[in-house]
Amino acid sequence: MIQLAQVQKRFGARLAVDALDLHVPRGAVFGLLGHNGAGKSTAIGMLLGQVWPTAGDVKVCGHDVLRDRAKALAKVGAIFEAPVFHDYLSGRTNLEILSSYTAPTSPARIREVVAWVGLTGREGSKVRTYSHGMRARLALAQALLPGPDLLILDEPTNGLDPEGIHEMRETIRRLHAELGLTILLSSHLLSEVEQLCSRIAVMNQGKKVFDGTLAEARRAQSWVRLRTSDLGAAVAELRAAKLVVAERDDGAIALAEGAATSEVVRRLVELGFPVHEIATEKPTLEDFYLSLMRQETPDAGRRTADA
Repeated sequence: MIQLAQVQKRFGARLAVDALDLHVPRGAVFGLLGHNGAGKSTAIGMLLGQVWPTAGDVKVCGHDVLRDRAKALAKVGAIFEAPVFHDYLSGRTNLEILSSYTAPTSPARIREVVAWVGLTGREGSKVRTYSHGMRARLALAQALLPGPDLLILDEPTNGLDPEGIHEMRETIRRLHAELGLTILLSSHLLSEVEQLCSRIAVMNQGKKVFDGTLAEARRAQSWVRLRTSDLGAAVAELRAAKLVVAERDDGAIALAEGAATSEVVRRLVELGFPVHEIATEKPTLEDFYLSLMRQETPDAGRRTADA
């Protein structure tokens, strides 16, 4: 559904996206992660034909966005940047106006998408009376109007309270399960991505630094809780032995690829460190993401997981 090949975008001297390859298969719920300024929104802007790439190929639904934007985006719905509505008009009228910019939409279709996002009964109210969560659902209704095969959501839960985040998450789940939509979800909320997505890509400073399944992400970093007499000195020795690649202030260490806890214990005992506790932690997406940021950012080597 989405194919980016060696895509680059420069804004003057600044390289916002660098040699990005991305493949989102049909039927996937795909998470795009990265801190502010990592290049996520620029990449999505290029997918939607709103940002022109400096180099590379951008294909959506089998069509080149640069050469045939209308065909590429005919079956694409999107929430991109902050949605803007006419506050003095009803939700229904807003949808009617917005749909008229692309193709006429029947009243039955508008009622259908309103029901999908849970706004039935409030579609006749003026948008200025809507809560932030209702506005987010109206934006999702707009994205569903063309009957898309692909849904692109850029920070869809941004600014929502916990209840609103839960409602949006469940709606996205239903859209995927019942309509079979392919969904590209950009978010900084790692817990939401972990609950919704089966595959992720992580961007940092314009580059893709990981692309794989959540299972692969969890396996990529092995965190171990360690208690010894002098943790700082012990970790320094383990780093020198190339058994450890990162540590947290709570006493957890990240083992190097292929390293085992038995090797850590043996090395510490050889050096005279008593090992009071060593236990493998269940890996989380947050641990993996933060470890990636530490590895990819030269001055971030000593950040903790709470930073």
